[in-house]
Amino acid sequence: MEKTIATFVDDLGPAKIICIQEPSIHLQGILVVDNVAAGPSIGGLRMAENVSMGECVRLARAMTLKNAAAGLAHGGGKSVLFGNPKMEHKQKENLIRGFAYALRGESDYIFGPDMGTNEECMAWVKDEIGRAVGLPSEIGGIPLDIIGATGWGLYHTIDVALEHIHLPLQGARIVIQGFGAVGKHAARFLTEHGGVLVGASDSKGSLYNPEGLDVQALIDIKGQGKSIIDSTQGVAGGVDAVIDMECDIWIPAARPDVLHKDNIHRLSAKLVAQGANIPLTADAEKYLHDHGVLVIPDFIANAGGVICAAMEYHGASQTASMQTIEEKIRRNTEEVLELAKKHSLLPREAAVQLSRSRLEKAMHLKRWRIF
Repeated sequence: MEKTIATFVDDLGPAKIICIQEPSIHLQGILVVDNVAAGPSIGGLRMAENVSMGECVRLARAMTLKNAAAGLAHGGGKSVLFGNPKMEHKQKENLIRGFAYALRGESDYIFGPDMGTNEECMAWVKDEIGRAVGLPSEIGGIPLDIIGATGWGLYHTIDVALEHIHLPLQGARIVIQGFGAVGKHAARFLTEHGGVLVGASDSKGSLYNPEGLDVQALIDIKGQGKSIIDSTQGVAGGVDAVIDMECDIWIPAARPDVLHKDNIHRLSAKLVAQGANIPLTADAEKYLHDHGVLVIPDFIANAGGVICAAMEYHGASQTASMQTIEEKIRRNTEEVLELAKKHSLLPREAAVQLSRSRLEKAMHLKRWRIF
């Protein structure tokens, strides 16, 4: 066990890894608090049957870098809960309430929603321990998924990045892998500004139409609990077919590591903006960079959600939150791309350099560096 944990440790963290179980309700979960030099960590609660400690550690680090890049007074953390997020409603509530209660003393961590959890889940957490973000508006929250905070940020990072590759958004062909809370809003904002959604996928399959898909019609279908493949707009295919769809802008907005050394050669795009956390392996990012594809890393591109969550936690309005997302993400994307160009770096290398410089300043002000 010591050897396993040691493989996750470096000079930034993690500060703590906590494993939780309660056999009476079949509860198994993990919390990783990575680095809280800048303040208490904010990170989502992810629920899936195949989560792992390694995934949780990597996601917590992504949140550390994301919060530092965004200039938030918060560190990075993440929690995962083992289970099918589509389980019976009362059972899911019991698991989430039990997990939250077990972590009631961990003031270094603030729960937020992630894959498999939503505003209602955060309301259960808030009821149990008094702290959570991404809450329903009825109890003071800003509805991140309804307003599309992460998708709003993605639109702005793409708008800035397109200027660097001299590609206009008007008429640009877009493919979105993962037409969920992040992907659907990214599609909405991008097409409202002239982009054309030609392909998309969800957990059931993919849909392709080179002439363009009606985004609102797909959103309506998903709202009915159906899959995008139930649409008659285009040609339906398998989940992985989304990788082969030729486009200008490819947006991964689902699980980690969807692009890796064994499939990255299939992708044909000019820009990849990471809507999900760690959706590309390091090998895949390097391959795209070497082949002239601009890749905007996750903790720059998809920071809209956590910026909004932090604003909510400190009592800001929805309007102020959306304005802050726009300002921070446009500025950070520009900084990263300029730094990458100046020093011949991968965008991720430039982004890590930017985040670490901000984080290390906070760490030097602490008695104990990472907590």
